[in-house]
Amino acid sequence: MLSGKILAITRSVDDSAEFIDLVTKSNARPISLPTIELVSKGEKIVDEFLDSVKQYDPDYSVFMSSKAVTLLFETAKKVSKFEQLQLAVANTMVMAVGPKTKIALENVGIKVAHVPNIYSSVGVGELFTKLHAVGKKVIVPRSGASTSFLKELLEKIGIHVKEIHLYDVCAFRDTTQWNEFRELFSQHQIDGIVFTSASSVRAFFEIMTKDYDIESLLTNLEKLPIIAIGPFTSDELKKLHVKNTIAQVHTVLGAFDTIKNIF
Repeated sequence: MLSGKILAITRSVDDSAEFIDLVTKSNARPISLPTIELVSKGEKIVDEFLDSVKQYDPDYSVFMSSKAVTLLFETAKKVSKFEQLQLAVANTMVMAVGPKTKIALENVGIKVAHVPNIYSSVGVGELFTKLHAVGKKVIVPRSGASTSFLKELLEKIGIHVKEIHLYDVCAFRDTTQWNEFRELFSQHQIDGIVFTSASSVRAFFEIMTKDYDIESLLTNLEKLPIIAIGPFTSDELKKLHVKNTIAQVHTVLGAFDTIKNIF
């Protein structure tokens, strides 16, 4: 079924271990494309978070990615405020967007109270509806590149939301790791691409249009199964006129199963 296929994912090698494992076990070949770099807003993010918790007194902390967890807690270690941060987060009900984020929180000693059934902003909204959290206060430490969708969704439910931007996202600067992909792509030897976030879509186009004009890039992509890990990723691809299939379950495994079904 997938034997001999070459499948790419818009993540670095470190972040795509699960995908590499699944693809390799199917006798296919994975290619990792580091598309985005996180640019931390610096050490001030820890104080900003701690001050917000003090003043805002949130009922819930919502973590939307394992990266946000790692960045916030690693920075807290550097400025010797790890335990202070741990305590501040532990004093709230903690929600993780999905299993990977839950593990990241548990690794820094945080007990996770809730994980939605659907690992996305929509799933978080559905879970808060079930929790009857009208009037509650929520703090969300996340990327500066995030859309306002989650905030607006929760506010519609009647929840007060404070977002703290921990980092910005930019296109990956060292694209030598893309050389093999570029070559295979130009020879029409790539059999499918999994896009893992809206920002990775934007970065993919920024990186690839250095070598391709947009028309030939789109023509090449048209010939491939393109999988979006979730609806926001899909919308970003649609804006660029790229036909895609949304993974039924918004995880790497879900995206892999979707591509398997296509073949």
